[in-house]
Amino acid sequence: MSISSGDYEKLGQFYLGREYDHGTQQVGDELVLYDSKDLVTHGVVLGMTGSGKTGLCLALLEEAALDQIPAIVIDPKGDIANLLLLFPDLDAQSFRPWINEDDAAKQGLTPDEHAAQTAAKWQAGLAEWGQNPERITHLRDKVDINIFTPGSKAGIPVSILSSLEVPPVEIMDDGELLGERIESTVSSLLSLVGVGADPLQSPEAVLLSAIFQHAWAAGLNLTLESLVRHIQKPAFDKVGVIDLESFLPEKSRQTLALKFNNLLASPGFSSWLDGPPLDIARMLHTPAGKPRISIFSTNDFWPSSIWNSTSIVPVSVFGTRITRRLPEPWVTSM
Repeated sequence: MSISSGDYEKLGQFYLGREYDHGTQQVGDELVLYDSKDLVTHGVVLGMTGSGKTGLCLALLEEAALDQIPAIVIDPKGDIANLLLLFPDLDAQSFRPWINEDDAAKQGLTPDEHAAQTAAKWQAGLAEWGQNPERITHLRDKVDINIFTPGSKAGIPVSILSSLEVPPVEIMDDGELLGERIESTVSSLLSLVGVGADPLQSPEAVLLSAIFQHAWAAGLNLTLESLVRHIQKPAFDKVGVIDLESFLPEKSRQTLALKFNNLLASPGFSSWLDGPPLDIARMLHTPAGKPRISIFSTNDFWPSSIWNSTSIVPVSVFGTRITRRLPEPWVTSM
């Protein structure tokens, strides 16, 4: 079957391959063009190990990028970084640095021979599905792909607590979004220091919420250092209608402040403050407006305790923000 780019290059249609007949175990002639509108809410890919789940997700991300749809990808396995391996020339020289030399040895090949075979396999495979090298160049030019490795400099480090700064005006002007940002920030911070507090009932959570509300309303950015000082000596003397000392005595505030101070003093924690801020808008588009695929590689770098307690800070209100303010980016976990 001959396939040309005109058969599948249609805005909003993701080219995923051709239909497959399970009865005859044959690939049919009908193209699978997936309507991208079916992915504006939630989706899940199910299958056994080795059935091609990751490959399908990579195809979806590439097709979305060609339609200028950005994505944020949580990658616990560490293999979505393969999106960066875009070789329009499809030659052995391009593949050579990335082939597995052990695999070459098992096949009785030199690394250069294995690279040449891999390049030929890709050339034939893409041609069979009607895709030419120009489409690879087009994809590479359409999207900016970054790999973020919080807590490590193996990729791009990320400052996970940048969300303590005053939120953008669209959140500050929306009482519901501001409340969600404060609640998620406070819950994340308390989880980070091992305090499992109810965000509505716990005195510690209510105090931190009041600190953020007061500081942000005044246009003041917060840091962990300044937060420790605010916990010790808040800039207000009442929480609601109850005086501060009756609501949460100084001794209890000092205990809470010490927990955050101990976190700051931890030798390994500084690496979590390096790099650009965890800013969703910047991770979806470059300053020039080019869409991005931002891959968060959590494999080996991001312990689950850090992920659970900090990544949710800006992302918790992300779904609400994008439906009101922005186009339709994706947040997906692979």
